[in-house]
Amino acid sequence: MKTLFTLALAGALSLSSFAATAAEDLMAMSNVQAKFKKVIVLLKGGLGEAKISLYNDAGKRLHQKKVKVGEGDIVIPYNLNGLPCGEYQVKIANADEEVVYTVATFEKPSPAVELPLMAYGKVLDDQTLNLTVIGLEEPGVDVEIRLEVTNKLLHQEKISQAEGFRKNYKLRGVSPEDVYLNVSDTKGRSKTIHFE
Repeated sequence: MKTLFTLALAGALSLSSFAATAAEDLMAMSNVQAKFKKVIVLLKGGLGEAKISLYNDAGKRLHQKKVKVGEGDIVIPYNLNGLPCGEYQVKIANADEEVVYTVATFEKPSPAVELPLMAYGKVLDDQTLNLTVIGLEEPGVDVEIRLEVTNKLLHQEKISQAEGFRKNYKLRGVSPEDVYLNVSDTKGRSKTIHFE
């Protein structure tokens, strides 16, 4: 009886270690990553038949697909642009085991061209203006100083300094309230700065 119990215990332990090994093998043969609102499932060659299921954070199945992986790797992309950002689960199952990956999707940051030009003007005294421009990706900023009432151009220059700059402008014969600045960069972004 003792021998029979020992054999049953050894069999149970070997089955549990086999199941753990199968899960580790499936984990080693697959990978899931999220990039912005795209989820990419990678199944390595030799995996065989597998079922892929995609779930939202509430546990609702959004998609399911069966695939057969031969010798080469397979990449399965999911475009989640029409769905909200958040956590999603990808379950990969074969005949022996299953693994669940949790990934988080997020919005792609706005490109710099969509961000406004960061240019700031300040009155230093009754004849001096200060212009500060920051966050430039490429050098090249056009600066114009114009009269408020007539729009007459008083001064124009191009500044080719990377990342940003700070510069003071001395006015002759006009006060800071009588002029405004037009600032534009090489990406086509512009800003008009008025002084009161």
